[in-house]
Amino acid sequence: MTQTEWTKPALLETSGSYWKTCALHTGVKLDLFSVIGNRALGAEEIGKKINGNVYGVSTLLHALCAMDLLVKENDLYRNTPFSLKFLSKESQEYTGFIIMHHHHLMDSWNRMSESVLSGKPCRQRASSSTEMERESFLMGMFNIAMGLAPSFAKEIDLSGKKRFLDFGGGPGTYAIHFCMENPGMTATIFDLPTTRVFAEKTIARFGMKDRIDFVDGSYLDEKVDLKKEYDVAWISHNLHGEGPDEAEKVLGHAVSAVKPGGEIFIHEFILNDDKTGPLFPALFSINMLLGTEKGRAYSEQELTKMLTKNGVVDIRRLDVKSAMTSGILCGRVLE
Repeated sequence: MTQTEWTKPALLETSGSYWKTCALHTGVKLDLFSVIGNRALGAEEIGKKINGNVYGVSTLLHALCAMDLLVKENDLYRNTPFSLKFLSKESQEYTGFIIMHHHHLMDSWNRMSESVLSGKPCRQRASSSTEMERESFLMGMFNIAMGLAPSFAKEIDLSGKKRFLDFGGGPGTYAIHFCMENPGMTATIFDLPTTRVFAEKTIARFGMKDRIDFVDGSYLDEKVDLKKEYDVAWISHNLHGEGPDEAEKVLGHAVSAVKPGGEIFIHEFILNDDKTGPLFPALFSINMLLGTEKGRAYSEQELTKMLTKNGVVDIRRLDVKSAMTSGILCGRVLE
């Protein structure tokens, strides 16, 4: 592992990097990038559209220009091509939901010392938060998955598989893309009832209503009402929300729905075995401390043990490219 070369300037840049974060979050929260759209607008007109003070709005606009997210010419502001693509709601690749999810997490990160000292969370779980926060979380997961699912579906060979279970699948991004890549396959998304509306909207958007259904339920229930009819179970970014015993139980429920000889996939932010890295999973484990009773990032060794205890064999780490040091473990359910 490469060791970070700390310098005093690097230390101070890290300490104050939240200034840029807050400027980005505020720009997205006020929907400035969508307001500007394809046009070039002055600060006064932008201020009127968001019911904001011209001085305050122009101060933020200047900072966003300094961050190369906006361009100012002749006292008019316009989006960069990047901002128009990822920060305007008019774009199919709008990424603002995950940015707003990060914004909703900020208060808990500011109170991190409370959780470190108590070992208890200092915020509600996304599944029990306000409707706006829940939408940001679920569609934020869609934003992240949209950057990964298309390539995963091409890299992972599921040819010949007929039934795919997206276990705790949220809006169903992985089910959609694996079905798109495998025309003979159908899928079920299993998740909480509050997730159904987001999933059905996403399924319809991709024209997959005839191949993907949604089943209500919690993977933490004592019994999960799913038939043992699936060739593949996919669990993406769910186990980190639970403690070790609960995560093992979740895996057990997923395994119980897979036919003998079928495959199970775990997609997670995976720590090395001494848990000192990589950096993103280590920081993400703090995020779970702040928002859950027992959640954490797990090491490959820990995940492998959970799979083995649930009767999964031939466990291996897939060689796939992924952002933020996420990884995929795969195994076969015993005959």
